[in-house]
Amino acid sequence: MLIAFNKPFDVLCQFTDSAGRRTLAGFVTVKGVYPAGRLDYDSEGLLLLTDDGSLQKRIADPSHKMKKTYLAQVERVPDDKALALLRRGVKLKDGMTAPAGARLVEEPDRLWPREPPIRYRRNIPTAWLELTITEGRNRQIRRMTAAVGHPTLLLIRASIGEWVLGSLRPGAWEVRRQRESSSRT
Repeated sequence: MLIAFNKPFDVLCQFTDSAGRRTLAGFVTVKGVYPAGRLDYDSEGLLLLTDDGSLQKRIADPSHKMKKTYLAQVERVPDDKALALLRRGVKLKDGMTAPAGARLVEEPDRLWPREPPIRYRRNIPTAWLELTITEGRNRQIRRMTAAVGHPTLLLIRASIGEWVLGSLRPGAWEVRRQRESSSRT
């Protein structure tokens, strides 16, 4: 079984939490499925859950280099130099990142309101980036955009491999097909 879930802001990618934070258990009622990878507590968007250990490994293990695409609202409008740095790879404290797909995009059409809203500063414009990575280091997109001078304000994972978020609203989930082509790298 494969479930696509639109993880809301401030939800842990696990089913229990001793600190009382919101978890997957408050949304996904199917038993025996586990997250295939993680999505930061303060990030939103596509999270895949499965009961198939082999599929979970192919999705989550960085050695399989499955593409993950994110939409990031960042401070200021990145210039060609910043985009080129993201595309080449960025030096972080834990080493160089692999090259990323990076391009400016329009604000997403079906954007939902976030509670709490992102910080708004009248004198600092924002822009939207589409970023595609194959690694998945801890807070990687946020660290990459900050390293090139454009801190991330809002981060939404739009796809993992061929699986896309589509029109799922935050907190909603649906069973998806385990297409063989989606799990190959």
